[in-house]
Amino acid sequence: MRTGIFKFPAKAKTRLYLVACAGAATATGVSFHAFNPNSPSLSYDSFLRSSIFPEKILTVSHGVIRSSRAIYTIACTVVDYKYSLYGLPIDSYEYLQKLSEVHSRSAKRIQNLCEANKGFYVKAGQFVVSLRQVPKEYSSTLSSLQDQTAPCDFKAIKKVLISNLGQDLSEIFLSLDEQPIAAASIAQVHRGTLKDQQEVAIKVQYPGLENQMKLDTSIMSFLSKCIEWFFPEYRFEWLVSEFVETISLELDFIQEAKNSERTAKNFKSNDMVWVPYIFWELTTRQVLTMEFCRGCKVDDVEFLKEMGINPIKVARALVEVYAEMIFIHGFVHGDPHPGNILVSPEGRYGFSLVLLDHGIYKQLDEGFRLDYCELWKALILLDSKKIQQLGECFGVGKYARYFPLIFTGRTIDSKSPLGRGMSSDEKRNLKQELRSLQMEDISSFMESLPPEFLIILRTDGLLRSILRKLGASQRVRLLAYAKCALYGLSLRSNPQSDFPVKAALSRLKTNISYLHLRLVLVLDLLSWMKKIRRLLYTLTERMSVIFAATSSSILKGA
Repeated sequence: MRTGIFKFPAKAKTRLYLVACAGAATATGVSFHAFNPNSPSLSYDSFLRSSIFPEKILTVSHGVIRSSRAIYTIACTVVDYKYSLYGLPIDSYEYLQKLSEVHSRSAKRIQNLCEANKGFYVKAGQFVVSLRQVPKEYSSTLSSLQDQTAPCDFKAIKKVLISNLGQDLSEIFLSLDEQPIAAASIAQVHRGTLKDQQEVAIKVQYPGLENQMKLDTSIMSFLSKCIEWFFPEYRFEWLVSEFVETISLELDFIQEAKNSERTAKNFKSNDMVWVPYIFWELTTRQVLTMEFCRGCKVDDVEFLKEMGINPIKVARALVEVYAEMIFIHGFVHGDPHPGNILVSPEGRYGFSLVLLDHGIYKQLDEGFRLDYCELWKALILLDSKKIQQLGECFGVGKYARYFPLIFTGRTIDSKSPLGRGMSSDEKRNLKQELRSLQMEDISSFMESLPPEFLIILRTDGLLRSILRKLGASQRVRLLAYAKCALYGLSLRSNPQSDFPVKAALSRLKTNISYLHLRLVLVLDLLSWMKKIRRLLYTLTERMSVIFAATSSSILKGA
């Protein structure tokens, strides 16, 4: 069995991340201070836990406080929006300025709520950040929730371990570190050594989460309905439903272990991917035991360079892995934030990607997978007619015209080279077009999307963020998506069960289609480079004329 133990240069050891199967970047937040909100010395949560109240009373009291906090925060936010924007014309500059200010204040309130309530509220905040459709004021403010860590006391964790594994821990582990190596919003990870010297990572769920989830998500649903009552154009029920489904998946560690093994099987012939081995005899719904792996977070560019690993190559490998998940396997890891993907210096190509935290997955409907492959083929070729046709299949109708903008950064009528953004005229026209859109349009668009689309949007947004940090151009992502979309379409004919000649023809057709798309991208790039050369030539000519005129004047003066 591969142990996942890797050797590092002495210089790099101080910056090594000892992380396994739970993202270290997703953390819980700080406690709410009951008696003095600004006092760091005593939180209401710790006061309750240290009191003599029975467990049920503690649970109810804790739930009432969390719910009251949430209701108060949302009520203040609703009043702020209503009062601050009252009487302002929607298309006025003053309205947009005020709206941005209210967004910023509200985002800060939501951040404070998540930090105080912790747990699922932090998870909800992280979920919102991953959606690129939310206002930038929210995404930038709530992004701080990605890096908070507040581990649970080991006494509580030990009780969960004993109740799930059913025996004395000393009979299972040769050693078990009480200090966690990672703490997330629903679980934390401890490093241990089994009796046979095998190093393992043990992911332990915080106690009482299922009951807490029912209360928290019910309150979130109630608040979303209240917001809709005050602001009919702001409909967030789709977001709450998606979040509840997502968090429910994460609470079942047995399902996470199954997802992990399925992913390992899907990439068994890929030397670039490693998924930690699962120890089933030590795995339950609340405890997940797996092989311990070492590596650095995928977006740690400085560390990658210290190890002699090219960040662009890492970016290319990463996006190809996720493109394969989406377009070919149809089984998508829905939470690819940096803490869930490690880079180890061991591998055939000088490094490998270690995929962690397999709680959130989506099995794509086969019809949806094929339509999504077709969509990306149309996006690369900018086939507007096909894009609109697929928009009808996805149920979004007229809003399909924004698919190129969402995925490739171009408008549906764009003439700009793919991956190079929009021209000034295109940006100006788009800005005018978007001004005509209301929140009602955005809500209708998001509600119309198939459930599979939401997790793809989330995954794609997180991947783009990582690629930017690694310094990779959008062209790396576009090429990987184009290639896998075409190979995904070739699976329609199921070459494995066809006659050899038919299978060979299918592969040939796929390769020709991919070469066609690559040619489109190359011609776009050459066209862009030609324009740059023409601009430089014109600029040089003008400078020569100016220099000649200046020289002539100087000579005449002399």
